[in-house]
Amino acid sequence: MSAIAGSRYREVYARAAADPEGFWMEAAGAVDWFEKPSRAFDPQAGIYGRWFPDGVTNTCHNALDRHVAAGRGDQAAILYDSPVTGQKRRITYGEMLADVKMLAGVLAELGVGKGDRVVIYMPMIPEAVAAMYATARLGAVHSVVFGGFASRELAARIEDARPKIVLTASCGIETNRLVAYKPLLDEALRLSGHKVGTCLVLQRPQLAAELVAGRDLDWAEAVADAASRGVAAECARVLATDPLYILYTSGTTGRPKGVVRDTGGHLVAPLWSMPNLYGIQPGEVFWTASDIGWVVGHTYIVYAPLFHGATSVLYEGKPVGTPDAGAFWRVCAEHGVVTLFTAPTALRAIRKEDPDGRLVREHDLSRFRALFLAGERADPDTVAWAEKTFEVPVIDHWWQTETGWPIAGNPLGLGRLPVKRGSPTVPMPGYVLETLDEGGKPLPPNQMGTLAIRLPLPPACLPTLYNDDERFRHTYLSTFPGYYTTSDAGYLDEDGYVYVMGRTDDVINVAGHRLSTGAMEEVLASHPAVAECAVIGVKDPLKGEVPAGFVVLKTGIGKAPQEVETELVGLVREKIGPVAAFKIAITVGRLPKTRSGKILRGTMKKLADGDSWTVPATVDDPAIFDEIAAALSSHGLPG
Repeated sequence: MSAIAGSRYREVYARAAADPEGFWMEAAGAVDWFEKPSRAFDPQAGIYGRWFPDGVTNTCHNALDRHVAAGRGDQAAILYDSPVTGQKRRITYGEMLADVKMLAGVLAELGVGKGDRVVIYMPMIPEAVAAMYATARLGAVHSVVFGGFASRELAARIEDARPKIVLTASCGIETNRLVAYKPLLDEALRLSGHKVGTCLVLQRPQLAAELVAGRDLDWAEAVADAASRGVAAECARVLATDPLYILYTSGTTGRPKGVVRDTGGHLVAPLWSMPNLYGIQPGEVFWTASDIGWVVGHTYIVYAPLFHGATSVLYEGKPVGTPDAGAFWRVCAEHGVVTLFTAPTALRAIRKEDPDGRLVREHDLSRFRALFLAGERADPDTVAWAEKTFEVPVIDHWWQTETGWPIAGNPLGLGRLPVKRGSPTVPMPGYVLETLDEGGKPLPPNQMGTLAIRLPLPPACLPTLYNDDERFRHTYLSTFPGYYTTSDAGYLDEDGYVYVMGRTDDVINVAGHRLSTGAMEEVLASHPAVAECAVIGVKDPLKGEVPAGFVVLKTGIGKAPQEVETELVGLVREKIGPVAAFKIAITVGRLPKTRSGKILRGTMKKLADGDSWTVPATVDDPAIFDEIAAALSSHGLPG
C-alpha cells in the first residue's frame, strides 16, 4: 500500500482489524452511556453478532441534552435555509432540546412509548428533525418516509411498521409547485390494513390540510396546549441493541425492505466518522445536501453532526432552480460551511447550468475546505471539474442504506490520502472488504468481481431487516457464506483502493465478455459536451447484450446532437475497443432519477428491451419515461 504511506490510515485500519474489540470500545468512549457496555461485540447474539450488547444509552440525550449540559446551549444546532419559502432559522441546541422535550411529551400523552413505531412523513423542515429526536427520546422507533411518496408505497410501509401514530405536514414545496401531503396520507391509511390511532398534522401557511375528526390533531395546537401545561418528556433508557429507526428501501419482490438501525452502533460509528473521515470539529458547520427521507439525511443531517457538537444545515431547496445553479454556494458562503456532502448528480446538474463556475466565483467560499460525494458513482470527469472549480479536496466515498455510514472513503481527519479519480479510496476501519468471483473465491488486485464485506459487519450496519430475519439472510448473506454481499461490482487495486463500477446487474455480457457499464460511462463523461450520462445493456439477438449510452448535453455546446452521438461512439471504440460493441448513443434532455438522485437504469433497460415495467415509486418525475421512450424509438429500439 505504497500510496497511503503518508497518512495515519494504515495504522488505524490495522488496529481495528487486529483488535476490533479494543478499537470499538475506545470509540465508544465518545458516547455518553447511562450504563457503559462491558464488551464491544457478542458473536453469539443476533444473526452475525451484536455490538455493545449490554450498553444503555439514548440517542436524543447524546445529540442534545449532554451538549446543553456541557455549555453548548447557545450554539447553533440546526441552520434552516428554505429558498422555496424564503425562511431562515438559527436553532440553538438549547432551543432544539426544549422543542423536542415538549413534542416528546405530546407523543407520550398520545400513548407512544418504548418500542412503539412512529411514521414521519414530512418535508425538510425543523419540525421533522424534532419529530425524529422526540421519537428517539421516548425509546420509540421512527420510520421516516420521503415526503410526497406515493400513497400505495406509503401504505406498504405503514402496513409493515404498524405505527401507533403518524406525524405529517400539510404540504411540501417543490421548485414550481405545492405537493399536498395530507390527501396522499389519507389514501395510504385507507389502503393499509393497519389502522393508525392518531395523525399529528403540521399546517404550513402555503397550503392547509383538512383534518379528519377523531383521528387528526393540529400540531401547533397540541404543542401549545402541552406548553401551557408544562408537559415535557425525559430520555428513556434503551439498550444499545434496541432499534432506533426503520428505513425502507425498495425490494426486488416489490415488498419494501425495512433496514433496522440499532441505537448503540449508530451512535459509535457515525460519531467516529465526523472527526476522522470528514475532519469536522465541534462547533463547525457541516452541510449534507440530501433529504431526511434517505439514509444520508438520517446519519449526516440529523444525527452525526449533533452527536459531535457541530452545526448542521437543513436545506429545503434544489441545487438548481431555487433560484439558480449558484444556490449551493450561496448557502455555503452565508452559513460558513466548511464541508459539503452531496450527490454527484447534483454537481452534474450545477455544471450543466454553469459549466465555467461563474456563479461559484460570486460567493466567498474562504471557509469551505472539502467536498464529499456519495449516492452514486462519481465519474472522474465530474471530480476533475469540481477540483478545478473549488480548489479544495473532492472526496468520493461509498456506502449504502444498509451500512448506515461509509464503507470506503478518504479519511481527512487521519491525513488525506492521494486521490485516484474514479475510486472512493479505501475501506474504513471495521470493513474487511474483498472482491469475490462467482464461486466466492477472493480475486487478486485489479480483477473485477462482487465487492463483499467479511462478517461481522462493523457498528451501525444493519443487524437484520424489520420482522424478517430470513429475508435478511437470503438477500445479503446467502450468496457468499461468511460475507455480506454489497451487490456492487468492482475491484481493489494494488494499493487497496476501491473501485465501484456499478451494481452487479450493471455488468453486461457482450458476446461472452463481461464489461462494466461504469467504465463506459467514464468515457462518455469525458467528452466536453456531456453533462451526465448512463449506460445500460440492451438485448441483442447475436451478442446477448449490447451497451446503449444515454447522454445529457451541456447548455450551449454549439454542436448538433447527432454529431456528438457519432463522436461518442468513436470515443468508446478508441478508449475501450471494439469488444465493447458500443454503437448506440442517444441524446436526451434529462435522465430518469429517484428523488435522491440515483439514475433508474433498471427501468430504462426494461423500456429498451420492450419488457413490461411499472413506474418506480421513487421516481422524481414519471413523465420522463415518455421522453426516454420517444428517444429509444427514434434510434430503432422498442421504447
